[in-house]
Amino acid sequence: MKIRTEKESDFVAVNDLLLATFEGEGEAKLVSALREKASPIISLVAELHDEIVGHIMFSPVKITGHEDFKIMGLAPVSVLPEHQNKGIGAALINEGLNKCRELGFLAVVLLGHAAYYPRFGFKQSTKFGLICPFDGVPPECYMAMELIPGSLNEVSGQIHYHPAFSEL
Repeated sequence: MKIRTEKESDFVAVNDLLLATFEGEGEAKLVSALREKASPIISLVAELHDEIVGHIMFSPVKITGHEDFKIMGLAPVSVLPEHQNKGIGAALINEGLNKCRELGFLAVVLLGHAAYYPRFGFKQSTKFGLICPFDGVPPECYMAMELIPGSLNEVSGQIHYHPAFSEL
């Protein structure tokens, strides 16, 4: 398996992957909108035998009162159903977190499965004083991770995603 940066020639395959992985078109539309409107983004694909079997995207988010703090939001991550539970998602997450560090980001937030993401170092966001922007989300499902230890010590507030998230 090879993890690499998404190229424009991958867009159709990634769109098909997102449609196969999620119900509805929401995530596919979100990825397309973030490609056009958000910067910087980290968009990676997992290739197996020249087929794209996984994708992950990170886009910048803001914290109220700390707009210059460098923080990313992880969304979405997807792996074709027939390739799940083989470590592809984990490889995408780890490589994406490394890319975030390389770009100088200090933390990452996400909305996801409470039993899955802690293995990468994610903790409930409220432990850092970060507030989920989405209504009705169980607190254990909105998580944050410091990419630089202690980077969130003096930072707290409401998370704000790119407007593309609310356009869907």
